[in-house]
Amino acid sequence: MGKRLTQIATRTGDDGTTGLGDNTRLSKDSLRVQAMGDVDELNSHIGLLLCEQLPDEARELLVEIQHQLFNLGGELSIPGFELLKAEAVLALDEALAHHNDQLPKLQEFILPAGNRAAAQAHVCRTVARRAERRVVALGRTESLNETPRQYLNRLSDLMFVLARVFNRMNGGDDVYWKSERLKRSAQE
Repeated sequence: MGKRLTQIATRTGDDGTTGLGDNTRLSKDSLRVQAMGDVDELNSHIGLLLCEQLPDEARELLVEIQHQLFNLGGELSIPGFELLKAEAVLALDEALAHHNDQLPKLQEFILPAGNRAAAQAHVCRTVARRAERRVVALGRTESLNETPRQYLNRLSDLMFVLARVFNRMNGGDDVYWKSERLKRSAQE
C-alpha cells in the first residue's frame, strides 16, 4: 500500500462512491466493494471471537487468519493485484485436518449453538460463506485470482470445525438437531 491513512473522515464517499487501492472510484454497492465489506465484517467477527477464552493454538491460528483476511481485502481493493498466496489455503487445509482429526465423526446435523465461542465461530462460518458467494459473483464479472475464493471456502469449513472444538472445551458437546424424521426412524 503506497499511502497510509492520515485522515479518516475525508467526505469523498458522500456521493456514494469509495476509492480502491489503485485510486479508481466505485459505487459503494458494487460487487467488489460488497466483497471487501464482507471480508472486513468476517475479520471483525473473528476479532470478537478472539475476546473469548480459547486454546493458545486456536488463538494463534485465528490471529494469522486475521492477517490473511487483511491481505484478501487488500487484493480485492486493487484489481489485478495478488496479496493472498496459495500457501495461506494450504495452511487452512492443514489446520482443518489437524482439528477435525480430534473430533468424533458427525452422525447427525448440529445447530449453530453451544458455548459463546462456538456460537461466534458459527457466525464467522456464515459470514465467510457470504463473503465467498460475493467473491464468486464478482469473479463472474471480473477476472480474479482463485485463491480468495478457495481461502474463504476453506475458512468457512475450518470455522465449523473450530466451533465443534470450542463446544468440547470444558467437557461440552455439540448441540444436535432434533429431527422428527430421525426420531420416528429410531422408534421403528
